[in-house]
Amino acid sequence: MDDPTYTPRRTPAAQTVALRGLRYHLRRWGEAAPAGTRPLVLLHGWMDCGASFQFLVDALAEAEGFERQVFAPDWRGFGLTAAPPTDAYWFPDYLADLDALLDALVPDGDVDLLGHSMGGNVVMSYAALRPQRVRRLVNLEGYGLPATAPDDAPARLVQWLDELKTAPVLRDYANCAEVAARLRKNNPLLAADKAAWLATQWSAPTPEGCRRLLADPAHKRVNPVLYRREEAVATWRRIAAPLLFVEGDRGEFETWWGHRYPREDFESRLGVVPCVERERLAPCGHMVHHDQPEALARRLASFLG
Repeated sequence: MDDPTYTPRRTPAAQTVALRGLRYHLRRWGEAAPAGTRPLVLLHGWMDCGASFQFLVDALAEAEGFERQVFAPDWRGFGLTAAPPTDAYWFPDYLADLDALLDALVPDGDVDLLGHSMGGNVVMSYAALRPQRVRRLVNLEGYGLPATAPDDAPARLVQWLDELKTAPVLRDYANCAEVAARLRKNNPLLAADKAAWLATQWSAPTPEGCRRLLADPAHKRVNPVLYRREEAVATWRRIAAPLLFVEGDRGEFETWWGHRYPREDFESRLGVVPCVERERLAPCGHMVHHDQPEALARRLASFLG
């Protein structure tokens, strides 16, 4: 028997916005921001999509004192947002897309921003560069990347050039059940009903009757530009908004990065942000908004006010 599928409690409206030459898809919960509140904008991580936040939005609807308009876009080349005519993706484009999105949605005033993983790294940089646009900031397991050295640059560029010679591909799945199984393999804490629902949002049918992930395969190519720790620290130091940093007790920071990115390095980076609150949820892995949506919603309601 098939696993039951999660039923969303708050149904989003689909919206398309023209941004920087792309048709950007986003989900909107709520017709307008209630008086005296600012919209909450949720930014997903790599190989994910805006629908990923549905469980959190449903939990927020039950959280005491929380009444907001919420937006969750699909980043360029993810979900239902078009892929640009390019064979590589650049981190600054996410910043520019977010800047244009906020100009379109909230031309005046500030918003509350939440980002997960890659999205967490984007919102950290954006809050530093546009402090007047961010009232409160939430980062879910967006740690940045390990420090690099200039001597790493030639090998990285060679790798990028080599990868450009072959078209990247994403594997096909026989059906949504296979996609759901993949999601649960990646995250054993993900409930079966949520995995079944996410599979329908995370993938689309192919002409051959299979399912394929909604992501541009070009995202799999290595970034030719090295991550520069000193530049990231200089940027984070400019963050003016109060920050809530949330991680799971079963997150894979040490397992994923090992000696390449010591925990002490991350703590020193986060230490330059002037106003930080911390939250550690359990049991919880990297996908905080999937594993503990109710606990996260309660913490957000308190932090965002």
